[in-house]
Amino acid sequence: MYGNCDNLILIGMSGAGKSTLGVLLAKALGKNFFDTDLLIQQSEGRLLQQIIDGQGIDAFLQIEERLVSELAIHGCVIATGGSVVYSEQAMRHLGETGKTVYLKVAYEDLAGRLSNITTRGIVFKGASDLRSVYEERLPLYERYADLTVDCTGKDIESCVGEIVERLEKER
Repeated sequence: MYGNCDNLILIGMSGAGKSTLGVLLAKALGKNFFDTDLLIQQSEGRLLQQIIDGQGIDAFLQIEERLVSELAIHGCVIATGGSVVYSEQAMRHLGETGKTVYLKVAYEDLAGRLSNITTRGIVFKGASDLRSVYEERLPLYERYADLTVDCTGKDIESCVGEIVERLEKER
């Protein structure tokens, strides 16, 4: 099911550690690392928050959906933006390229990690605060996850180790 040419797609809330953990996971697996938030910023020539502020949430989500749905990469660990799960099209495309890993973190841990929620480029789609966003997205993350790793209270290295171990058991 999981081969050397497949991708490993990381999903989860902002602050769950997708980008930080993704780099270490890519090294551990001998894969390349790719970050969809950086792709969006490079494509648009602006920071995520600038896109949201300038064009609005719906436009940002359309840009994210288009760019993620067009991705044609293999053999990578892919860190996605926390809002990618709002796009069924993007998630279907990602799911066809590999295994999706949900980095689950308890709300209290996330709230402690995210001191910059107004400048971080977090999409507040139908929600007005972080807890509402968390509760809105939780079922979407669970829906799209092939593998869920609870990272609450764990350091990045432990989470990387757990993912590698679980992938090895599935081979």
